[in-house]
Amino acid sequence: MGISRASSTSEPSTAEKDVRKQEDAVVRTGADGRIDEEAQGETEIDGVFGAQGKGSGTVDYRSVGWFSTSVLMMKSQIGLGVLSIPSVFHSLGLAPGIIILIVIAILTTWTDYYIGIFKMKHPTVYSVADCGKLMFGRFGQELFGIGYWLLMTCIAGSAFLGISVALNAISLHATCTAVYVAVAAVVTFPFASLRTMGSVKWVGWVGLASMIVSIMLVTIAIPAGGRPSLAPQTGPLDLEIVIWGKPTFAEAMNAISNLVFSYAGTSAFLPIASEMRNTRDYPKAVAVCQTFVTAFYLTVGIVVYWYAGQYVASPALGTAGVLIKRVAYGLALPGLFAAAIIYTHLPAKWIFVRALRGSHHLTHSTPTHWISWFSCTLGCVLFSWLISSVIPVFGGLVGLVGALFGTLVSLNAEACMWFYDNLHRLKVKESRTFGFWFLFYFNAFIFVAGAFLLVGGTYGSVISIRDDYAANGGRPFTCTDNSGSV
Repeated sequence: MGISRASSTSEPSTAEKDVRKQEDAVVRTGADGRIDEEAQGETEIDGVFGAQGKGSGTVDYRSVGWFSTSVLMMKSQIGLGVLSIPSVFHSLGLAPGIIILIVIAILTTWTDYYIGIFKMKHPTVYSVADCGKLMFGRFGQELFGIGYWLLMTCIAGSAFLGISVALNAISLHATCTAVYVAVAAVVTFPFASLRTMGSVKWVGWVGLASMIVSIMLVTIAIPAGGRPSLAPQTGPLDLEIVIWGKPTFAEAMNAISNLVFSYAGTSAFLPIASEMRNTRDYPKAVAVCQTFVTAFYLTVGIVVYWYAGQYVASPALGTAGVLIKRVAYGLALPGLFAAAIIYTHLPAKWIFVRALRGSHHLTHSTPTHWISWFSCTLGCVLFSWLISSVIPVFGGLVGLVGALFGTLVSLNAEACMWFYDNLHRLKVKESRTFGFWFLFYFNAFIFVAGAFLLVGGTYGSVISIRDDYAANGGRPFTCTDNSGSV
């Protein structure tokens, strides 16, 4: 799709020269990071993790096949985001909601795909922070790195909040909500501390199956005759289905930010790709993931909203009657924990790789290796717990995370990657083809749209959180039951 910046006639920056030195050290390699065996024997050198030993005491990070990669991608998408889609359709109206969801799906499918292309062009990148360093030097590394880490840890915090909702629903609010949030954090820590994506992939399989079964139960139960749990249980029922909504600017921006959050797993795709056995299979994994995810989102969003209307709950699992709601949340618990585990593992791995990159401790089980790794996972868990305790409003937190961080690392960063690899083609007349200009304006649109959603969505989400606090008396570290009203 793109032409490598290596063909550019412009003088590379100092940051680019540094990264190229690293790439030269690991390549005579293919795009998958494997050394030419005739030149290097059978030693395997990776652009991120360095020498990949196979003996005892070493960690083999590159162990995930393409289909397991696709499952991990699906689990990074399907979870907390889909639980807010029916309520988004009520805010925007069914028709605009569907259109906007499809547009966001198209934009993020492209950015998901180009992350893999960028990885193959630049084998040393592990996260969007590395991409930021390559493109903009130290400033880009810190900007995208902080955005990436905050997005991941805030998603984990949203998962903690979702787990507290589930435990409240199942137990009929047997104890304080703050206790359930703490339980979520405690259970997440040991599983998030598994060191490789190969070790964590079973969590993705279990979590994906759990969420699909749970959500489909609610999707089938509502049209089968059960009244929404928030609706009057006797008398006439007016769902007030909205085809074309008339939301305020703040409401619309918060709703769209929720849809962006539904696809915010984009930022997780690059570190997942870095642990694939063969990154050349990455486009295939993206195609399977995005096709399934979009079809699933549309099915669940349309069916649940059509049969629940104004009584749709957020998270959506609370929409069915009390019995179905309790069963659905019970089935969803593994999926909610899977989201918390994956989105704690990834930011912890980013800090870990950045701290130990280039050292013996990264791939060998030394005391420094273990102390560093557990410190990273514990720090991420504690931050996510704090976020979920301070902002105990599911819809508002999801929208805020999607707008403030999701757009930056899921839309803006990838548009910048394309420009970084392709802007030099403006100087070559033969390269300025129709396809080039189409992708030029397409990526420019993605960047502008991402910037607009970042500002407008953050505003809308803050207003949503403020209004919820005013209406429901919400407060940090609350003990209030959150399973029936959020």
